Amino acid sequence: MKKILAGFLFGATSLGLVSIAIGATDEARATYQAEKESASANYKMAREKCNALSGNPKDVCVEEAKAAEKKSKANAEAKYKNTDKERMKARKVAADADYAVAKEKCDAKTGNEKDVCIKEAKAAQTKAKSEAEMSKEVRESKSEAAAETREANYKVALEKCDALSGPAKDACVASAESKYGK
Repeated sequence: MKKILAGFLFGATSLGLVSIAIGATDEARATYQAEKESASANYKMAREKCNALSGNPKDVCVEEAKAAEKKSKANAEAKYKNTDKERMKARKVAADADYAVAKEKCDAKTGNEKDVCIKEAKAAQTKAKSEAEMSKEVRESKSEAAAETREANYKVALEKCDALSGPAKDACVASAESKYGK
């Protein structure tokens, strides 16, 4: 009887936790959709403000509106998917959007000044993308270092257990395995 009751309670608890997880996923999806729609609405409002301008200032205004929308949507997706890959992708989208705006601003210049402006914009884009890649590599490196440290500490703990014998050694090994996830 106790086993049946325990099984029933475990099943009910599991079902409740699954329901909560699904609800959180639905809520996250709804938030993501709302953020995307908000980005589109903000773009439309910013784009309409640009209609009062003309020439290069209008082009810059339009490019800034597009950049803001792209950044907002990429950040919303990164937050929704919650992965390092998506966060890095969002940073790259931001770098590309900033480059497009800077390049449009350079169109107001002429000659060598324009060439220098474009090169500076490209350099800033390259730097931002490189930093996004570098942060990914740093995270991976830290993860590898933590795993190596954990493995080394496990080996030290096992070595300490070698000085023991019988049940004390078994308990020591079990403790080390538990502590270091083996």
